[in-house]
Amino acid sequence: MSIPIESVSNKVISPISLAHIVFRSANLQRQIDFWTLFLGATVVFQNDTLAFFQYDDEHHRIAFIADASAQPEQGGSKGARMYHVTFTFASLSDLVKAYKQRKALGVFPTWCVNHGMTTSMYYVDPDGNQIETQVDNFENPEEATEFMQGELFRENPLGTGFDPEDLDEKIRTGVEDSVLEKRVEIGPRLSPP
Repeated sequence: MSIPIESVSNKVISPISLAHIVFRSANLQRQIDFWTLFLGATVVFQNDTLAFFQYDDEHHRIAFIADASAQPEQGGSKGARMYHVTFTFASLSDLVKAYKQRKALGVFPTWCVNHGMTTSMYYVDPDGNQIETQVDNFENPEEATEFMQGELFRENPLGTGFDPEDLDEKIRTGVEDSVLEKRVEIGPRLSPP
């Protein structure tokens, strides 16, 4: 049952943070292995049915439930489901360092893109869940919102691809983050590669 907007007198109270995300998986151990590696996480609790991961000050941010019916995505299936989960890094240097660490462990991004408001690298876990790692490109949310409401974002809401090795080289040679965070404009783009 939907409530007509006119009957709502006040805005619903917003949460103060996103606490955690829970996935289902037919192969719990494979997901435990991947996510501890990917996030540098610690398994706080694990049994045959559940696993809870901690990587920051929250008691758990990611959890998995064993479910034999939860099969990995097949052949690019695009059914109704969560599209991706995103993790923010403090700096471009940290984003690239995490990329290099994952690369050394055989985990590679599937798409690297400067969306304008973020510089992002996307990955896929063993069950086909997409993971975005990002850095905010603006000093504050208001500046990011202003960019997203502007003509350049309207023309290209997806962003401009980049090579993470090239980004690493630029960081190592001292190019300022403020330069690297500025999106290269390529004109209209409405679908990912």
